[in-house]
Amino acid sequence: MSATRLLVLGVVRQCGTAHGYRVRAELVAWGAEEWANIKWGSLYHALRQFAKEGLMIATPAKDTPGRTDYSLTTTGETEFHRLLRDALRRPEHRPDTLGAALALLPALTREEAITLLIERLRTLETERTEKAKLAELGTAPGTEHLRELPRLWEHTARGGIEWTQGLLHRLRSGTYAMTNDNTHTTPP
Repeated sequence: MSATRLLVLGVVRQCGTAHGYRVRAELVAWGAEEWANIKWGSLYHALRQFAKEGLMIATPAKDTPGRTDYSLTTTGETEFHRLLRDALRRPEHRPDTLGAALALLPALTREEAITLLIERLRTLETERTEKAKLAELGTAPGTEHLRELPRLWEHTARGGIEWTQGLLHRLRSGTYAMTNDNTHTTPP
């Protein structure tokens, strides 16, 4: 999955209507250049492509000649939620995808976010167990060092488990405003 795809759909969704410069300004305000692998020139291409795919509607801006405003279609809304759900439930080794999901987390209900993160947690636990077993397998003479790869993967899975458990705790305790929340508390 492309973090850029999720982020662009998410920003346009959040804004209601946005042009390329506004999408970029929002992502810069989120600090996305630090955690997302975004090529800024590709934002405009993505917007045009999404319009071709029927995910967005492109309309000439009323206030600025030559500028195009974009808004999500029903299909774009569906695609946004599909990408967001997948990014939360499926652990990947690309931090930009998870970063995009976290930036857009409030688009989900608290209950749905918790359900998706529980699914993520189960997958990480399975991965940790599998990698631990793999690290114990014998290797050919002279390649013993290769056991470090599954040890690294196991360690990464353990870290992912710990972080996911923490986020689940924070969500369950009411931290962060989510869709359909009546109240929200600030993190301790």
